[in-house]
Amino acid sequence: MGLLALAWIVVTAFYSLASLGAQGTMPPRLWLFLGALVVISLVLHVAVRRLAPLSSQVLLPIAILLNGIGFVEISRWNPVRAGYQAVWFLISAVAVVATLALVRHVRDLDRYRYLTLAGALFLLVLPLVPGIGVSVYGARLWVALGPLSFQPVEIAKILLAFFFASYFAANRDLLSTPTQRLGSRAIVAPRALLPILGAWGFALAILGGENDIGFAMLLFVLFVAMLWVTTGLKTYVALSVGLFAVGAAVAAQFFTQVHARVSLWLDPWSSANFNFSHQLAYGWFSLAAGGMTGTGLGLGQSGSIPEVTSDMIFAALGEELGFVGIVIIIGLFALFVGEGFRIAQRAHSDYVRLAATALTAVVGLQAFFIMAGILRLLPFTGIVLPFMAYGGSSLLANYVIVALLLRISHENAVEPRGGEIRRVALRG
Repeated sequence: MGLLALAWIVVTAFYSLASLGAQGTMPPRLWLFLGALVVISLVLHVAVRRLAPLSSQVLLPIAILLNGIGFVEISRWNPVRAGYQAVWFLISAVAVVATLALVRHVRDLDRYRYLTLAGALFLLVLPLVPGIGVSVYGARLWVALGPLSFQPVEIAKILLAFFFASYFAANRDLLSTPTQRLGSRAIVAPRALLPILGAWGFALAILGGENDIGFAMLLFVLFVAMLWVTTGLKTYVALSVGLFAVGAAVAAQFFTQVHARVSLWLDPWSSANFNFSHQLAYGWFSLAAGGMTGTGLGLGQSGSIPEVTSDMIFAALGEELGFVGIVIIIGLFALFVGEGFRIAQRAHSDYVRLAATALTAVVGLQAFFIMAGILRLLPFTGIVLPFMAYGGSSLLANYVIVALLLRISHENAVEPRGGEIRRVALRG
């Protein structure tokens, strides 16, 4: 509760400063904003205390703080989108309560391994269905049903995380125990490599069908990370790096969007590329203008950046909050990931441990890919910054991940021992 109160204070202060900086007056609906933030957060707090009372006390405040800071920046540049984002925050809160109420034991989801895989595949194929699939900036990720549009891939990534956890937990010995010999060296059975080749081929299929370099990267890196966590074998990492290099070369050669993204990454200032890379260039100018301490909330000039409230919100935040603010935001994501991995370490079964690891990695990798893309460490992708960027589908999926991690952390603290339930107090 104390951490939630701190989040309310920080977000409300940012909201007020942004209005003072941009318009010279306090926000006209400040009390409505603060009331909605406090009420929804309190409902979530009460739901967590009733449905998962021994769960982590850190994850929800971090998510709400990141969400609130992102909302301030969205409302700064696009009040209409800010209104939609507020509605999605309410929907996401309902999803958190529903997830905690319906999923009473995460380990029970292991029974539905192939059902989760089937559901993920269905959601991934849905944008390719004529009539409902919508292409945006060359990537076919959206589904439109009347006035409602969403990205099925955001829910698919959660289902795939559970499938990967179930598969690796069931096949851990096969994947990690050498049973054959190659000369004088013991190796795992060659059929154990088939899942890696399958994940590689599946990622390429997504690239070809939907032109989505972001999700293809997320899927493959998540799979490799899970494989390494399960087995601890560096050989798999080396093989995966090789497959990634081959896949990148093939994709850059045959898939138009991948070729364009790599070209923009390698030479964004050329006359041929600048018409498409100017979004990144404006973002770099904004980051440079922010300097160490930022221009101040409401005083930035990032409005000329295309998609400043979604793809490029990290650059807008960097201008107004500066390097110091960016470090704080990265620190919050690092705290979220660290808490997620701590929850995974305390799990009582391989399946739950791997599920918590996968769910945490999804948020961490997504944040890393978009921030690295804006900073030109990696090719820029259309992945949005979790909790902060505009996007209802992403916000809903990430809050569901929070709810699932809270459920797992509660299960960790309620440890079966000798037919009785022993409650273990959380420390830290």
